[in-house]
Amino acid sequence: MRNKPSDSKLTGLFLDMLAAEQGAGPNTLDAYRRDLTDFSEFLGRVGHTFVDAETQTLRDYLADLDTRGFKSTSVARRLSAMRHLYRFLLNERIRAEDPAAILSGPKRGRGLPKVLSISDVDRMLRRAKELSEAEDASPSKRLRALRLYCLLEVLYATGLRVSELVALPRSAAKRDARMIVVRGKGNKERLVPLNEASRQAMADYLAATEAAKTEKKKDSLAASKWLFPSFGESGHLTRQHFARDLKELAVASGLQARLVSPHVLRHAFASHLLHNGADLRIVQTLLGHTDISTTQIYTHVVEERLKSLVRDLHPLAEK
Repeated sequence: MRNKPSDSKLTGLFLDMLAAEQGAGPNTLDAYRRDLTDFSEFLGRVGHTFVDAETQTLRDYLADLDTRGFKSTSVARRLSAMRHLYRFLLNERIRAEDPAAILSGPKRGRGLPKVLSISDVDRMLRRAKELSEAEDASPSKRLRALRLYCLLEVLYATGLRVSELVALPRSAAKRDARMIVVRGKGNKERLVPLNEASRQAMADYLAATEAAKTEKKKDSLAASKWLFPSFGESGHLTRQHFARDLKELAVASGLQARLVSPHVLRHAFASHLLHNGADLRIVQTLLGHTDISTTQIYTHVVEERLKSLVRDLHPLAEK
């Protein structure tokens, strides 16, 4: 009788399948790896593995997550990871049945995304612009400020995912580019328009990096293919680094750091577009959502706009 494959080996095979067949990116794979590692550790403590765990053991794991104080959204994500794993094991004939098939997740309402007001975003943009133009700043500090201002302008102009933003190629900053090609989830490409402010911010930032290149000809960053290069393993600025810089900018702009993140600015992009009359399908395309249901978290914005239109414009509305 053959030995049962270990949980770590099965996790590796599962992640390989996600990458090869579904085009899952590094962030998605890391999230699945973390979730399944935690699940495997729990199974080990109770004397089970992926191959022999039964439905009740899976229920025990979900209860354990609740005991540990996990939010319903996190429990639902772990359950989703288990379901995907066991469908894979079933398809590969590693298991004869799916113990996760009849599990039900925690009941949860779909929360509305945190959204910054237009004035909040304007305050951050103004402060970032001021920092990038500070005459007393050192060349390196000014370059970092220009980078942050460029990141902020491009993010608010396009609504890119933070992973898409930090991995933009240098070619995205072409002088006459009015659209950029973005490679998103599942390795799918989409065209996203740029406004004048974001194009100018990229041009100014690129000019500053070229000047730095002249001063430090041996600087490997100068020849990078990335628009926002770094010395890290990825070769470009990390999501975490940008998020930290953004929170510092928020505080400098008089906002609470906890209310600001790259994802919140992506929400602001979508909500402000819808508030000003954009079609939900257009916003879906710009955000790179495969399913319109994902974009429908913003329908509250559309509903509020419709209410205000009826209130303000309908001849029988109360004055």
